[in-house]
Amino acid sequence: MMSTQTETKAPVPAISKKEIVITEAAAAEIAKQREKRNTPDAKIRIGVRGGGCTGFTYVFEWAEQLRPTDKEFSAHGVSIVVDPKSLVYLGGMELDFVRGMMGHGFKFNNPNAKGACGCGESVQF
Repeated sequence: MMSTQTETKAPVPAISKKEIVITEAAAAEIAKQREKRNTPDAKIRIGVRGGGCTGFTYVFEWAEQLRPTDKEFSAHGVSIVVDPKSLVYLGGMELDFVRGMMGHGFKFNNPNAKGACGCGESVQF
């Protein structure tokens, strides 16, 4: 009779509601795009705006300058910035970059989202 052992994984620590985590894959893609643009000091601005078929759309754009109220998050050699109003909706999320059969792109792993539209362009909180 063979005995089997089950591995127990340590629980993944929850992300603070005041933090945003940047995965290594997302950081690598941001660094690659930043290098292509030849803007070594640029950061990615993420946020939410009203609109879309479910209420909000994610904002994802380059930021050459920070605003006085921006909150900056850094990991793996890159930084992202978020305005305080967007952080209410984005706090506790993970920014990832995924590749798959359906293509590739940045993914907002956001526990605050209550739903999303079928096209993936908008989110509901």
